[in-house]
Amino acid sequence: MYTINTKINNQLSIWLISMFCIISIMIIVGGLTRLTDSGLSITEWQLFSGFLPPLNHNDWIMYFNLYKEIPEFKLQNYNMNIQEFKVIFWWEWAHRFLGRLIGISFLIPLIYFSFKIRFIKLLNFYIIFFLICFQGFIGWYMVKSGLVNEVDVSHFRLSAHLSIAFLILSLILWNYLNININNKASKKISIIFPLIFLILVFVQIIMGAFVSGMDAGKIYNTWPLMGDTYFPNDNLFINLFKLSAFSDPSLVQFLHRNLAYIIVIFYLFIFYKIYKNKIYDLYKSVNILGFLIILQIILGILTVLYGAHIYIASMHQLSSIFLVSSSVYFFYTNTNSN
Repeated sequence: MYTINTKINNQLSIWLISMFCIISIMIIVGGLTRLTDSGLSITEWQLFSGFLPPLNHNDWIMYFNLYKEIPEFKLQNYNMNIQEFKVIFWWEWAHRFLGRLIGISFLIPLIYFSFKIRFIKLLNFYIIFFLICFQGFIGWYMVKSGLVNEVDVSHFRLSAHLSIAFLILSLILWNYLNININNKASKKISIIFPLIFLILVFVQIIMGAFVSGMDAGKIYNTWPLMGDTYFPNDNLFINLFKLSAFSDPSLVQFLHRNLAYIIVIFYLFIFYKIYKNKIYDLYKSVNILGFLIILQIILGILTVLYGAHIYIASMHQLSSIFLVSSSVYFFYTNTNSN
């Protein structure tokens, strides 16, 4: 609780859950921007003037001519006409518009609450706002990697961009829970287990970004084997232990698959400990977590089998939001036990 004033707490809750929803939409739109190869359609960062889309034909021609200067157009989309360009442009514009909206929607209420609550109690919210601003910088840093020599953005920068988005989302959810969940469990498991689980999920988010950034989901569209073998036969096992593995599509997909198995096994271990010790207060959060793990794995398998089809891949990313959120919820309920 940040204040004993119920009205202020309710206002904080509405603000935080609204931010959670907007950022979730932002993540989904960002995923669709990547899946539609739209992320490089706007080649300049215009903090204020970019708030409005092209308003006339001359504006569209200007944006299209700027796009024609980058490698993605010259090497990949050289036959694209202006109508096709508009399709990818709108995805990227919507993504950037939501970014600006998030910044404004967080800053204005933060200023308001700063007059209502002591600054020291809002320090964590100022940290979140800093991360939101930093996220904008990372987003442009990511886009720049695809404007010079490549037709795609760096998958490392893409993973950083996505990871920070999920970090912001998690911190907002944590603060929301801190206001609205006051009941404390009488028993708990060691904090190290929920923490390790949450870390594993975040690492999996990073690996998923690698898969998306290199279009690695479009190869080896079989499961449980990768082609005819468990380990991709276009590679050597020793290559897994090299840094270059993170830039190799088949190895990245292999790592993404197997980390999912590790997460499942670790979850089953946690589930067993909770039920064996009859920690009733954690049943709800661990059961929700289990359901969402199953959903995420099913969608992950379908994404592979259908070659990263846009709708299925987008649902896979949507379910990752629920999985991260349930992991944070489980961590919170255990951390805030007596």
